[in-house]
Amino acid sequence: MITIRIQTEDFNIGEEVARLKESGDAGAVVTFTGSVRRDSDVESMMLEHYPGMTEREIARHMEEAQARWSLLRVTIIHRVGKLVPGDNIVLVAVASMHRHDGFAAAEFLMDYLKTRAPFWKSEQRAGNTAWVEARDSDEAAANRWREG
Repeated sequence: MITIRIQTEDFNIGEEVARLKESGDAGAVVTFTGSVRRDSDVESMMLEHYPGMTEREIARHMEEAQARWSLLRVTIIHRVGKLVPGDNIVLVAVASMHRHDGFAAAEFLMDYLKTRAPFWKSEQRAGNTAWVEARDSDEAAANRWREG
């Protein structure tokens, strides 16, 4: 089972993990939560996406993760709109029988979300707005998953 939600409102990590564990069949639940850092001069950020297209692309990569690893359930929640330091941005949660599959799948999915998912991010700093460019380190992390 896969769950994808793109939303403006915050999410409750505990409730999402509880849903993944409801059936009692998971030996591992691995989560990653990304948030807006407070240690920079970012006043806010704006995340945008194309409704429909974004969910389809995320689903395609979730299916790839399910083909690569033995997964029971996967949840991805990604927020859009204006976010401020301390706000949650993304949750990747994976339920699997064993921890190895859960960790690998969660890392694969987060690397995809960081580099290739159709989201656009701008940051507001000292009254100026700028689009956020991809980082080479994020690209390198995502490239290691390529088959070939």
